[in-house]
Amino acid sequence: MTRHGETNGKDRILVRTDVLFKDLVPGFLNNRRKDVISIHEALETCNFEAIRILGHRLMGDGGSYGFDAISEIGAALEQAATNKDSEKIHRYAGELSDYVERVEVVYHD
Repeated sequence: MTRHGETNGKDRILVRTDVLFKDLVPGFLNNRRKDVISIHEALETCNFEAIRILGHRLMGDGGSYGFDAISEIGAALEQAATNKDSEKIHRYAGELSDYVERVEVVYHD
């Protein structure tokens, strides 16, 4: 199991975002970790609507903070949930988890 901050030898993902978000980004990324848990819990009960809503929210929130990959994963999750495709949902949850563990934020003015 990978602990927070470990990358299993994978490259870091650099994301540049506005310094105005500096105090918000750690909480934002921590909430995405919680989203991964929520996705898995919803999958266990086949609650595709909850996953669809969460994916839709990710799609909007990711770009707002400069995390376009989170928006893309959110859109994919929303579509997979609409199609009730558990396999794809599981894969995208893994991608989200991997992303938030590997992302390194660089702030700019």
